[in-house]
Amino acid sequence: MVQGASFGAELRRRRVAAGMSLGGLAERVKYSKGYLSKVERRQKNASPELARVCDHELGAGGELSALVAERGTSASTDTEAPTEWTMPWVLRMSVHRGNDFVAYDESGLGDPAVRPGMMSWRMASSVELDGEARDALAHFSSLFAECRNLGQSFGPVVVTQILVTSMNALRGLAGSASRSDDREATLRLAARYAEYAGWMTQEAADDAASLWWTDRALALARAGGDTEFAAYTLVRRADVALYRMDGRSTVEYARLAEEQARSLRIRGLAAQRRAQGHALLGEDAACFRALDRAAELMTRAARASADEPVAPGTEPVIGSMHLAELADFVAGWCLHDLGRTTEAVDRLEGGLDAIPVRARRARARYGARLALALADAGDLKSACAIVDAVTSSVSVVDSATIRADLQRLARRLNRWPRDPEARLAATRISAALHVGDR
Repeated sequence: MVQGASFGAELRRRRVAAGMSLGGLAERVKYSKGYLSKVERRQKNASPELARVCDHELGAGGELSALVAERGTSASTDTEAPTEWTMPWVLRMSVHRGNDFVAYDESGLGDPAVRPGMMSWRMASSVELDGEARDALAHFSSLFAECRNLGQSFGPVVVTQILVTSMNALRGLAGSASRSDDREATLRLAARYAEYAGWMTQEAADDAASLWWTDRALALARAGGDTEFAAYTLVRRADVALYRMDGRSTVEYARLAEEQARSLRIRGLAAQRRAQGHALLGEDAACFRALDRAAELMTRAARASADEPVAPGTEPVIGSMHLAELADFVAGWCLHDLGRTTEAVDRLEGGLDAIPVRARRARARYGARLALALADAGDLKSACAIVDAVTSSVSVVDSATIRADLQRLARRLNRWPRDPEARLAATRISAALHVGDR
């Protein structure tokens, strides 16, 4: 070893002596070629971890590690993650042709002298599902409930990956079911995964993807013998139109859903969307009629559900699980959009405390609506007091729909440029919107 040599110079000397290219060493040690080049040129410090793997690959007998130790280089100076953490993973999912997993180091794709590191394998197309069908469905039902809970705490980028792969696994299991009723039950559960993926992509501000997943959910439900799910997909389309501020389309989709549905709950959800659409259009009487109809239907649905025994593997409840007072929330939303701000505050106040603390998405959505109503009712102090809790959640759950409400709230707060609380709240909103911006 050359005395006094830097780690980078010694690394290059040993690599060249071994007849190894920079790309070849990068492939062996699982660090990018660009990063190793910077280490050799002393633009980056090496970590003890890098020194150890280079010692091994170049047969340096610990002398490279000794150079790092002598210079006191800390592992914290290694700011480049090994390529195994950053390389893309591609999973091609199919029911009939099986699944393919591919991971590759894209840093070598542009260099013909470097063979990119790659790992791939083919997965079986299906698993036999016979007498264990009900147990499998129970597990996937529990997983779906956990996905909905995750959706309250994390953004769509986290939850959607779990939803999509689980939905595809269910499609494969359905093809292996020996009994038609097991197959249909499996497909119906897959439809719920696809429907929730649609909601998550809407939260990610991609309405086209949301509607695509809604269509996939409808196809799975129909294949599973669920003729009622078509009505619920119309409710989901009304949701998308509502957040686009398209009152007329919201009313039309909700009207069709209410006419087609037999389920009391789906009819109740459709009536709620219809009320919200009428509120956007400023149609007070039609809005209140729809709210009254929704309240009656949801009450009847709750009574019917309470009278029915809950069997293991029961299909998940359609609609929100986390808003305890959903009727008050929808009514308050409608009253606010109708310009009845004081009445809106009366309906919304107190509801926030009924939402579980772990349901961050639901609490942020409710809080944003309540803050809007308070600001428009002139209670600036109370509105600003809610902002901190909402903004601390919105960047975590990454909700495009909540960010839209926060943008509206920021415009309201700008009416009071000299109020220090309003300025602070507006600053917090701006910071939260910047973090959540894509």
